[in-house]
Amino acid sequence: MAKFAANGLPEESVWDYPRPPAVVPCERRVLVRHGDLVVADSQRALRVLETASPPTIYVPAADVRTDLLEEAPGRHSVCEWKGRASYFHVDGEAGRAEHAAWIYPEPKEPYAALRDHYAFYAGRVDACFLDDERVTPQEGEFYGGWVTAEVVGPYKGEPGSEGW
Repeated sequence: MAKFAANGLPEESVWDYPRPPAVVPCERRVLVRHGDLVVADSQRALRVLETASPPTIYVPAADVRTDLLEEAPGRHSVCEWKGRASYFHVDGEAGRAEHAAWIYPEPKEPYAALRDHYAFYAGRVDACFLDDERVTPQEGEFYGGWVTAEVVGPYKGEPGSEGW
């Protein structure tokens, strides 16, 4: 029998997520705010589910205020599955959120669905929401997962998980 979280959704253990990661539609509205500005608002986002990590949310560029993004020159990382990521600062009246977003301009197969989608570090902008639930950022400097009531850990990035 499924267990349900405080938000009414069935619990999801990050240990049931696959490796390599899966890309699935996000069935909840995504909202990213920085100061008083809405940076992203989407009902068409994607979730990347990977063992031991909370979901990472990718928002289609058409649903992002790309005019608020400034590319961070020379800042890149490489994922063995998705490819090379480029990073962006979020600028607005609330100031600059350094390296707060990233994109895979040319993702590897089978992650082509992530092309033209931005992900945001929930801890680097002022607030991120899935529906009305404010998300908690995944711990750790590198990880970009969004923790919500139904997502059950332990997660990569928490103290003691360095060797995972």
